Amino acid sequence: MAGRTIAVSPLPGYSDRIGAAMWRMEDTRRRTLVTLEGLDPGHLDVVPDGFENSIGTLLYHIAAVETDWLYTNILGEDFPDWVGELFPHDGQGHDGRLTHIGGLIPEEHVARLATAREHFLVEMRRVDDEYLDRVRPVGDHMVSPGWVLHHLREHEAEHRGQIQSIRTVLKKRRVSADRDTPCRDLQRDDLSGIAESGSHRIHHRCG
Repeated sequence: MAGRTIAVSPLPGYSDRIGAAMWRMEDTRRRTLVTLEGLDPGHLDVVPDGFENSIGTLLYHIAAVETDWLYTNILGEDFPDWVGELFPHDGQGHDGRLTHIGGLIPEEHVARLATAREHFLVEMRRVDDEYLDRVRPVGDHMVSPGWVLHHLREHEAEHRGQIQSIRTVLKKRRVSADRDTPCRDLQRDDLSGIAESGSHRIHHRCG
């Protein structure tokens, strides 16, 4: 019995290299969405011991970085008005840590990812293969759009791994709690610098 064909299939409507890059980004996103299947909504805002961010925070961050780098590093343009509406919270605090994004449901995060990606795919139709190799100054570096596309896939994949790890920890914790005693003492710590968002980080502790 012959196995299935596994190959990069460039998305139509783009030049060859960009079409292939968009396929790779879509494949990365598909894997992220598979990782979210069956997610317990109650786990979305939990930051387990040993982790710095919640699943919800990471999902917001993935979409925000994709949009930021599209306009800042690929197109070199100002943000359109819709960006501020889709991302009402600053993604990082002054200390460089990600802003905790809480109080949402999984469907809201998935919708934000989808909207950001829709705009990304549309905007990338404006450039051609030659554009991918044009380096331009970004901060202290010279960066090409082709490298940015490579980085965005790596960025999402690495955070997807973190999401998988968080889910594994929380799933084990739930099984342990079912066998022994339930988790107790939820702690809510106000996050400095984002009081206006009303967001909190919830630590679930067992024992």
